[in-house]
Amino acid sequence: MDKCDVIVVGAGLAGLVAAHELTSRGRSVTLVEQESEANLGGQAWWSFGGLFLVGSPEQRRLRVRDSLELAWSDWQGSAQFDRLSDQDSWAVRWARAYVEFAATEKRSYLAGHGITLTPTVGWAERGDLRAGGHGNSVPRFHVAWGCGTGVVAPFAASARRAAAEGRLTFRFRHRVDEIVLAGGAAAGVRGTVLAPDAAPRGVASNRDAAGEFTLEAQAVVVTTGGIGGNHDLVRQYWPPSLGTPPPTMVTGVPAYVDGRGIDIAAAAGARVVNRDRMWHYTEGLHNWDPVWPGHGIRILPGPSSVWLDALGRRLPAPCFPGYDTISTLRYLRATPDLAPYDHSWLVLTERILAKEFALSGSEQNPDITSGSKAQVLRTRLAGGVPGPVEAFRRQGADFVEAATIEELTERMNALTKEPLLDAALVRAQVEARDAQIANRYSKDAQVQGIRNSRAFLGDRLTRTARPHRLLEPGSGPLIGVKVHVLTRKTLGGIQTDLDSRALGPDGQPVPGLYAAGEAAGFGGGGVHGYNALEGTFLGGCLFSGRAAGRAAAGSIA
Repeated sequence: MDKCDVIVVGAGLAGLVAAHELTSRGRSVTLVEQESEANLGGQAWWSFGGLFLVGSPEQRRLRVRDSLELAWSDWQGSAQFDRLSDQDSWAVRWARAYVEFAATEKRSYLAGHGITLTPTVGWAERGDLRAGGHGNSVPRFHVAWGCGTGVVAPFAASARRAAAEGRLTFRFRHRVDEIVLAGGAAAGVRGTVLAPDAAPRGVASNRDAAGEFTLEAQAVVVTTGGIGGNHDLVRQYWPPSLGTPPPTMVTGVPAYVDGRGIDIAAAAGARVVNRDRMWHYTEGLHNWDPVWPGHGIRILPGPSSVWLDALGRRLPAPCFPGYDTISTLRYLRATPDLAPYDHSWLVLTERILAKEFALSGSEQNPDITSGSKAQVLRTRLAGGVPGPVEAFRRQGADFVEAATIEELTERMNALTKEPLLDAALVRAQVEARDAQIANRYSKDAQVQGIRNSRAFLGDRLTRTARPHRLLEPGSGPLIGVKVHVLTRKTLGGIQTDLDSRALGPDGQPVPGLYAAGEAAGFGGGGVHGYNALEGTFLGGCLFSGRAAGRAAAGSIA
């Protein structure tokens, strides 16, 4: 039986961070991962690299005034913690600690690991239009040079150095099936050795058993991710407040994000809370070049597209592009006559497509992923539709375009099993919206939001098109984009204290058992509450993985 100080289960970002903290403190680590070495870094490797920061130099350069107090107010208004005596009792403490981290040492922590930030700051998740409600009052979405790969890289390099120095052992293609307990304490893991698989990163691998293994340690850290790749679990825990799950969904994470680790920790005595809280996007596209099963890509939309439901009705406030993810999901899934349908529509112009459409993911942003500032300047300031977006437009299944509303509606109807859209209704809504553009002021909340967006220098330069009528001559063809629910994040998970110790049903730590990252709801079993402010998922892996590694290192005799 192999022995070490600490076993880390899951080689995603949270696991790599925990391993870094452990090995840098002289602890021996076995990093156990069911996938191959090609997948080191997990789903974080695929991410856009967004990081939530408060009061940063990047914000100040763009004339954004932010503060810990404002960010904490936004977080509370978004999280809407309503289980404070029970399931949210630790989540709210994690939330306060994380916002303080984002407002103080987070940027220096990133810099200390060689992670640098692009100069722009995005205004993600603008919220529900209430001062005390959900959403970011100011732009806080910072993007790392290298995207998610740039965030993962220093911690992957740390693990490889530790392995070369004999302080860390990789166990790829080892699937943990059980946490071994001794006297009520986590003392190791037991599982299945999977057959070798040379599949590229992200491609679903085989689950053929090739043997068994047992590992022994003084502590176990669970960092196995969420449930977004397992649609059966998504449907099982789908909350009634969001209506019913759509008939079909696209998948925003690889197949290995299957939720197994959460249930394995529960079997070892950990308490799992807030399982009904999840974060799925409503702007998903079928990937024309898929890597994993049902691979979807999220559009990161600017504020100008008109959003229509499957029956052609304009979505109500605050269901605008880039505003309120959960409200939009609730509208699309809980409105009775929309329940049979799994899609909605964005209607826009060529001008909006060129300025406002971005795609989430490191592979969809090769210029930023490359880390080349010159390449970013060439691609982002050159004008025209970005190359990755153009590829979806030309080769994807979800884009149509036409010169008139009537032609566009006909082509949109061709993408559904039956014609659901009435051209006269679509035209009436577009014309009503266009009538609000003539003045710098408007009664239309979305048009107000477009002008509000352009008041922010960063959005005016890079993310928000000049306000114009969709039917304005010279704006390019009309474009219709069919968008779908895209599974992504688990907001609940293993309940932990501020040292990332897994707690049992009695509220006491399970000795020797820790959890971090998405498996722990990014800390405490649900640091985000019901809503995320974006840029908080990678940061949650960093913050909770760091806490788990430091605490586990300190617990070793």
